Amino acid sequence: MNQLEKEYISAPNAPKAVGPYSHAVKVGQSLYLSGQIPINPQTSEIPEGIVAQTQQVLANIKSVLEAAGYTPADIVLCDVFLKDMKDFAKMNEIYAAFFDS
Repeated sequence: MNQLEKEYISAPNAPKAVGPYSHAVKVGQSLYLSGQIPINPQTSEIPEGIVAQTQQVLANIKSVLEAAGYTPADIVLCDVFLKDMKDFAKMNEIYAAFFDS
């Protein structure tokens, strides 16, 4: 059985990984991203509010995608975890715009 080669991706414009993992792993033509939290890579701070946090998470994801040669249009599955479902509408508006760009 042939094993597919794995390429570990480290994105210079995303927050540094805080554990023993990489930002993403490319296997064949598939890319698997690690979860992202809303840490600003320049300041290491988490912005206030669901809108700013959603924007930061998506910016981090885009940085990882770009480092691997992909774009948001290449995403086929994305999970979102919210602390409070009351934030869903605001998060979803930002999230939808991310995939429209």
